[in-house]
Amino acid sequence: MMMSGEGAMPAALVKRMRLVMALVAVVALVLDQVTKEWVMTVLLPCLSGPAGPGCVVVSPAIEVTGFFNLVTAWNFGVSFSMFYSQHDLMPYVLSVLAILISGALLWWGRANDRLLAAVATGMVVGGAIGNVIDRLRYGAVADFLDFHVAGWHWPAFNVADCCIVVGVGLLLIDGLFSEAERR
Repeated sequence: MMMSGEGAMPAALVKRMRLVMALVAVVALVLDQVTKEWVMTVLLPCLSGPAGPGCVVVSPAIEVTGFFNLVTAWNFGVSFSMFYSQHDLMPYVLSVLAILISGALLWWGRANDRLLAAVATGMVVGGAIGNVIDRLRYGAVADFLDFHVAGWHWPAFNVADCCIVVGVGLLLIDGLFSEAERR
């Protein structure tokens, strides 16, 4: 026997999770773009030539701590420069791929009723779109966070990359634990 409003609660919850997903995506996208713009125009501006990967004289790195610098780095591939290519079409190919993956995640998340999955999906989508904007604007992704130990540098990355990595990790955690709860 179905009580009044029983069917409405899951629909309302799914609608709220869609809103959470959208808000997180917008926050991730805005944080990514604002930090990139701030680093490229205020902290590490191009000293000669146009801003972007074609900059002739790049500002020197800023040492923040003994293990962390702010740098100017341009990624012509995807995470950690995989699929690196300076081919003219590559930014568009990678952008289309990122948009397709983001669309698939949004489609998958459309019926989601779990907060962690909504936040994680929003982070991945917002980060991916942030990097797509860079590829379309500059032909490469602007990276500026440089962690290093004993002369070994992790590949430079940005806020969008952080959102994508953390979001994927949270999706994995959600998938592992939400499946266990359902059994």
